Amino acid sequence: MIELTYMHYIYLAVIVVVIALMIMKHDVVVPCIVGLFVLGFCYSGFSLIGGAQAVFNGMMAAGGDLFDIMLIIALMVAMLKAMEAIGADRMMIAPATKLIKSPTMAFFVIAVVMYICASFFWPTPATALVGTILIPIAMKAGLAPMMACIAMNIAGHGMALSGDLVLQGAPALSAGASNADLPTVVANGGILATITGVVVIVITVVMYRKEITTRYVPAEGEQAQQAAEVANPPKCAKAFAVIVPIVFFIIVLRIIAGAAIPSMSKIFGGDATALLGGAASMLLILICLFTDRKTFLEKIGDYLRTGMLFSIKIFAVVIPIAAFFFLGNPETAPGILGEGAPGFLFDLGNAMQNVLPLNPITLSIGIAIIGGITGLDGSGFSGVPLVAGLAAALGGPLGYDVAMLAALGQVSAIWVGGGCLSAWAFGAVASAGVAGVSPAELVRKNFIPVITGLAVASIVTAFML
Repeated sequence: MIELTYMHYIYLAVIVVVIALMIMKHDVVVPCIVGLFVLGFCYSGFSLIGGAQAVFNGMMAAGGDLFDIMLIIALMVAMLKAMEAIGADRMMIAPATKLIKSPTMAFFVIAVVMYICASFFWPTPATALVGTILIPIAMKAGLAPMMACIAMNIAGHGMALSGDLVLQGAPALSAGASNADLPTVVANGGILATITGVVVIVITVVMYRKEITTRYVPAEGEQAQQAAEVANPPKCAKAFAVIVPIVFFIIVLRIIAGAAIPSMSKIFGGDATALLGGAASMLLILICLFTDRKTFLEKIGDYLRTGMLFSIKIFAVVIPIAAFFFLGNPETAPGILGEGAPGFLFDLGNAMQNVLPLNPITLSIGIAIIGGITGLDGSGFSGVPLVAGLAAALGGPLGYDVAMLAALGQVSAIWVGGGCLSAWAFGAVASAGVAGVSPAELVRKNFIPVITGLAVASIVTAFML
C-alpha cells in the first residue's frame, strides 16, 4: 500500500489548478514553475536553494528530452524556407493542382497534400505552403474557402499532427511522460489518429455535402491569400522540387522496411529523427550552394536561425509544463528532486485505483476527456505530458496497455488544441488566415465531426486495452 504524503496532495492541487486554468483559456506555465519550486522546496527540507534548483533541473530534464524534436522541426523549416526562396516549394506540389477539376476533388486533394506535407514539414509551415498555393486554385474549381480551410485543418493540425508518425514529437512526449515504449506509442498513435481522421472526414463530407459539392462563386474582390511567386527561379529549383520529396520518400520506405523485414536493421525513434534531420541539413546546404555560391555560407545560417526561432516559439512554453509533469514519473523525478524522489502522479494513480471504478471504457473516455481539456490552452502539446502521465498512473497498476492510453490522450489533446477545436490556437488562426475565413466559424463547423471522431477512437481504445 502506497502512503501518500502532503507533497502528493500539493502535486495534485497543482494539476487541478492547471486543468482549471486551461478550461478558462489561460496559460499554465506559471503554476507549473511554481509547482516545481514548491515541491523542490519541500523535498529538500524547506530549502529555497533546493526549490530553485528543482525548477532549473526540471527544465533541463524536459529540454534535454525534447531537444531532438525541436532540432528536427528547426531543420525541416530551414530547408523549406530555402526551397521557398527559389520557388521550389511551389513546384513540389504543382502536380497536385492538375487534379483539382471539381469542388469535391479539390477538397480531397487539399486534405491529402496537406497530410503529406504536414507529416514531413510540420503543420504550420505546411499550412503556408499548401494554403497559399492550393486554396486559390480550389476556389477557381468552385470549392468554398471555408471547406478548403476545413480540409487543410483536419488533415494537418488534426490527423497528421496528432499521429506525428514521421517527426515523432508528440509520441516522444507521450513516451517520456508515461515511460512507455516509443515505437509502440508511435504505432498506437498512428492507428488512433487515422481512425479519428477518417471518421472526421466522413462526418464532415456528410454534414457539409452541399457546401462541398455546390460550385462556389466568390464575392467581388474576395480571394484567398496567395504566396508570392519567385520572379526568376534558378534552374536548380525544378530539380530540388523533385529531389526533396524523393529523398524523404526513400527514407520513409527504409523505415517501413526495417520494421517489416526481420533481416534489416530497424530505424525508429531517435535513429529515424537523426536520419530525417541529417537529410534535411544536407539538402539545405545543397539548395543554398546551387542557388548562390557567393553567399551560401551566410544564407544557411539565416535559414537555420529562422527554423530554430520557429521551433523554440512552439516549445518554449511546453518545456516548463513538461518539467512539472516529469515529477509524476518515478523514472524522471529523482533526476529533478534528488535520489529517492517518488513519482507523485504514479503514486496518486495507485491510490485512486482503489477508490474509482476504473474499467477500459471509463478509463478510455476519461483519458480522452482530460486530453481534450488540456488542449483548450490552444497548444495541444502542453497537455500531452499530463495526460500521458495519467495514462501510466491509472492504467499501469491495473495492467492496461499504457502506450495505447497515452496515445489516446495525445490524439485527443492535439485534435482539440492543435487548432481544430480551439479558435485561439495558432493552427486555427493560421488555417483561417490563409483561407480568409473566421477561426471561430472554422472551429464551430469542426465541432461535431471532431467530437465524433474522438468518441470512436475512445471506444476503439477501450476494446484494445
